[in-house]
Amino acid sequence: LSLNLKIIFLFNLVKSNIKKFLFILILTIFFVPIKSNSDSVVKDYGILALMYHRFDENKYPSTNIKLDDFKSHINLIENSKFKFISHGQFEDSIKKNNLDKKILLTIDDGFYSFYKNAWPILKEKKIPFILFVNTETVGSNGYMNWSQIKEISQFNFVHIGNHSHSHAYLADKNNEEIKKDLQTSIEIFKKKLNHETNFHAYPFGEYKNSYKKIVQNLGFQYAFGQHSGVMDKTKDKFELPRFPINEKYGEIKRFESLLKTIPFPYQKIIPEEKYLDANNNPPDVKIIFFKDGPDFKNITCYSNEENKWRKSKLEFLDNNELKILLEGKFTTERGRINCSLRENTGEWRWLGVQFVVGNL
Repeated sequence: LSLNLKIIFLFNLVKSNIKKFLFILILTIFFVPIKSNSDSVVKDYGILALMYHRFDENKYPSTNIKLDDFKSHINLIENSKFKFISHGQFEDSIKKNNLDKKILLTIDDGFYSFYKNAWPILKEKKIPFILFVNTETVGSNGYMNWSQIKEISQFNFVHIGNHSHSHAYLADKNNEEIKKDLQTSIEIFKKKLNHETNFHAYPFGEYKNSYKKIVQNLGFQYAFGQHSGVMDKTKDKFELPRFPINEKYGEIKRFESLLKTIPFPYQKIIPEEKYLDANNNPPDVKIIFFKDGPDFKNITCYSNEENKWRKSKLEFLDNNELKILLEGKFTTERGRINCSLRENTGEWRWLGVQFVVGNL
């Protein structure tokens, strides 16, 4: 071919390919469906938070874990697909989808048995955790002292979180009492540790709307309860769930089942107020799910109204709403509802709700 013909041939080839590229681009933009946020949360493994208190204090089975069981828990996690994450990694991960499995380890109250029995294990393995400390009991019999807390806080995989000052039933207090209690703890943290934290854990996992607002106004970014479930970006940052671990619920088979739980994304839980009195007990409970979220038609729920656990009656409403029909009032300090859904992968979506019952 002459030089002119070669130039014309190459020009037409490039021109043709450009047209093909533009055609494919237009198809991609206008005809390929875009995944919605609600669809993306279905594939989110979330963050599994575990809550411990005492270690090898067998006189207190409701808050204690046997040390051999704790070691087994750590080994199970290390040999699984889970990764322990630090408080900083948590703050990054909670804002997005988690395509790998993550665990946030939390320890409440600062008991001396943690320092004596569990801390050496976590220190040797450099396993990150948050220790939630209530400042009034520091140095008391059975609790860590400030020197010990300061010692462990020097490690970059350790974070000291706020657990109030008095560890009282703050949800039963008025707003001024709650605010004063938390401000006292914040001032003591600054004085004793030169430390501030974004993390608060409600004593007994109990909160109400006004308490949540105080926590937020005081500068905390995250607050944890004691209702079960797996955290993801659809959860309220001031109502974050954790699985409580003790002698009963730390048994190995049960713990293995916890490692199979994944988030149950939802838009909203009604009522928003979790504090109950004579006027709103039992609550009218509804859960609003995402339109393109998990198919919740096979969900199972259990609740403990009248201090008796039973399978809850459910009503499926329009607009992806589930109504939980309670058969009586909650009569203990805390009313609980736990819902689960088994996926075909063998994993369980888990959703827990906790109410605080006042004026008993």
